[in-house]
Amino acid sequence: MDKKREFKSSLKVKEGIPQPPNINPDVLTKSGRKKRKKYSADEFVSGILSGNRIILSQAITLVESSLDEHHETAQAIIEKCLPFSSRSIRIGITGVPGAGKSTFIETLGLHILSEKRKVAVLTIDPSSERSKGSILGDKTRMEQLSIHPEAFIRPSPSTGTLGGVARKTRETIILCEAAGFDTILVETVGVGQSETTVHSMVDFFLLLMLAGAGDELQGIKRGIMEMADLIAITKADGTNKKFAENARVSFQNALHLFLKKSSGWVPQVQTCSALTNTGIKELWDIIMEYFTFTKNSGYFDTFRKEQAVIRMHNTIIEYLNNSFYSNKDVKLMVPGMERQLQQGTITSYKAAVKLLDKYFERHTE
Repeated sequence: MDKKREFKSSLKVKEGIPQPPNINPDVLTKSGRKKRKKYSADEFVSGILSGNRIILSQAITLVESSLDEHHETAQAIIEKCLPFSSRSIRIGITGVPGAGKSTFIETLGLHILSEKRKVAVLTIDPSSERSKGSILGDKTRMEQLSIHPEAFIRPSPSTGTLGGVARKTRETIILCEAAGFDTILVETVGVGQSETTVHSMVDFFLLLMLAGAGDELQGIKRGIMEMADLIAITKADGTNKKFAENARVSFQNALHLFLKKSSGWVPQVQTCSALTNTGIKELWDIIMEYFTFTKNSGYFDTFRKEQAVIRMHNTIIEYLNNSFYSNKDVKLMVPGMERQLQQGTITSYKAAVKLLDKYFERHTE
């Protein structure tokens, strides 16, 4: 028997397509760590204006960074992008827990895309007070929207900002507008004081509500309903349709008790279902009707100018806050003041005055 005779088998394995390596060797340093090209402000702006999503994301990361070394570049990027912004419509979306904000935004976003528009979704994830971490899972909750070539989803941590509005959301809006997105959706964590902040950075305010959960008006702050330009009763499908319609009537009646909005717009209440895609087109038609109404009346431009003033004051407050807590003398004093407060040997007012005196003492020398 010939020992060199090859073993023959009826099983044949077809050769597959050669797979590329998991990591591009061209972007690795000698240590094996991935290197990221450092762009100048002009290179960032050029990439943003050309619609480069990777550069846009990196620029937003710079804007959100609290590192001093990133601040100057970030501000330069914002200033250079500013002339190319303000060409979009900005919509703030909030709602009670369980209203299905992510599902609603994905369905609405897909409808907006069908209208030949480009959508940027800025979602704010709550940061843990203990670990300072965030889940940032909105891309996984919006599977279809996240892979659409004309959509951009950016989850950002709230980083302790009141109510969960990201500290740099306004600047992020400017960058997204410069990148060519003509519809900006800003989602907040939930119903709370953050809505006032969102209202100061968007043109239209949409409130999502649920039906069939007891008294629909219970727990809803009057101020939030007064800010709403449109209220949508979500999950109006199946056996919940009747409850949703009853809730719509209740909310519509409640809106009549509020003062007339400065825009002259009369808020509406509609039912919808993101699951069955019903009522979404009607909601979008109302939103577009609002923009036509406010642009014709001149309110749209007036409100944008008012927001610029608000942004200036907020920037001053943020700058002073950062300057105060980064002051070396203040940093040294804070732990001692906190211990005295815990021991009850000093009042909160006195502790604050001592820290402020130390801060201004250095700045008046």
